[in-house]
Amino acid sequence: MEKRGQRRRWDDWWMALHFSLLLCFRDRVSAQIKYSIQEEAKAGSVVGNVASDLGLDVSSLMNRRFRIVSGSKEALFQVNQNTGVLYVDNTVDREELCDDSGACSINLKIVVENPLEIHYVTVEITDVNDNFPSFHEKEQFLELAENTITGRRFELQTARDLDVGINSVRYYKLNPNDNFDLELSDSGYGDKSPHLVLKKTLDREKSDKHILLLTALDGGNPPKSGTLNITVTVLDINDNRPVCSQETYSVTLEENATNGTIVTTVNATDLDDGVNGQVEYSFGRVVKHKIQDMFQLDKVTGEIRVKGKVDFEKMQCTDLV
Repeated sequence: MEKRGQRRRWDDWWMALHFSLLLCFRDRVSAQIKYSIQEEAKAGSVVGNVASDLGLDVSSLMNRRFRIVSGSKEALFQVNQNTGVLYVDNTVDREELCDDSGACSINLKIVVENPLEIHYVTVEITDVNDNFPSFHEKEQFLELAENTITGRRFELQTARDLDVGINSVRYYKLNPNDNFDLELSDSGYGDKSPHLVLKKTLDREKSDKHILLLTALDGGNPPKSGTLNITVTVLDINDNRPVCSQETYSVTLEENATNGTIVTTVNATDLDDGVNGQVEYSFGRVVKHKIQDMFQLDKVTGEIRVKGKVDFEKMQCTDLV
């Protein structure tokens, strides 16, 4: 009997609580409206008339404590209790508020009392073209061998723009030049990735560096842009032969010239770079041994000196090849 009485009291208490809650929320009204405003709107800019759109009596707003009870921490918006107007209180930066996400909105909770009403207001922040495309680094360096085949592609940096939609990066362009083209490919995220394409064979001896400028542009009107400096260094291959400063060297030498006497100096140059451009001198294979016994050739400087006896009667004319 005692347990049955306790259960009956519990049921009576629950019914009373449920009835009280129904009475408490009987006059509670919930509605939701949506506004849109551009970012960077100045403080004081009108978003919308909440009271009018909700059908509230403007004259009662002050007594009913018409107010915002939740929203952004920075109090970006306020309501006027005399007019019911929602207005900008602090300048809104969409990129700071929503990073680089496509949609950006702020949800506000507005309350009026006696009777209690709760309304929800969503303010969508639309983008303006207030950011420039930019590259992570200002310069990009590439090294290409001069025998690189034409048609080869080289990935370039992708520009980033904090704006969204049409105001984000839309296309790229490369300054006019003879050796390179620009090709764009789909990155898989709706963006385009730029690639440098070799269209003409490189020749280091004609130009060992190519300075290019890549420009990224957004879709704003007028468009904003950012640039990337590209330096292509052409690496050498051994594609040039040494060339002497003259085809023939003619020298008159007295007989019995002392050892160490300089006969002449051969000079040759090679247009290649580094070790490929270093010249080493030596006698040709057809030079007779007695000639090599008479003269010595410095393989570095190209100097030819007497190192043996020079006899006029034995050799009036000698060819050193």
